Amino acid sequence: QKRENLSPLCLIPTVTSPREEQQLLASTSKPVVKLLHNRSNNKYSYTSTSDDNLLKNIELFDKLALRFHGRLLFLKDVLGDEICCWSFYGQGRKIAEVCCTSIVYATEKKQTKVEFPEARIFEETLNILIYETPRGPDLALLEATGGAAGGGGAGRGDDEENREHRVRRIHVRRHITHDERPHGQQIVFKD
Repeated sequence: QKRENLSPLCLIPTVTSPREEQQLLASTSKPVVKLLHNRSNNKYSYTSTSDDNLLKNIELFDKLALRFHGRLLFLKDVLGDEICCWSFYGQGRKIAEVCCTSIVYATEKKQTKVEFPEARIFEETLNILIYETPRGPDLALLEATGGAAGGGGAGRGDDEENREHRVRRIHVRRHITHDERPHGQQIVFKD
């Protein structure tokens, strides 16, 4: 009897086409966490920490999938244009995105830098759990947490409908010159 109640399998579909991705998103009632990682898109050489950070992103994805596989649908995508990008979907639409790559201008050449924004990924994973219930997210909770509305404290009105359809995108800052980087700090900006 105990064996029948346990679900020891954690299956993670790998997206093989954009059409398949759309079908998977449309066919599930669970929130979705998708990791796109594509090392074949290496236009520039990678920084010394990029390989480790890419592996850390993949390992975190696997850990989250094992922990939340009954509550969230996890997808892997190895075909997209980005090198490492997390996407979070609720009720069939993209809610947030965390891109982990940037171009760094070193003294001699451009390099691709892969970051590991662990705290941001955890935050967005927890935020996407708001969409777990089929009745829709609690608007008061979304406002309080800065969910799909893009920030808390905004009043309701005509702008509310537009805010609910926006995607929060978190990107590591693109085109960082060597002189712009604060020593030992990660630079992140929101669109």
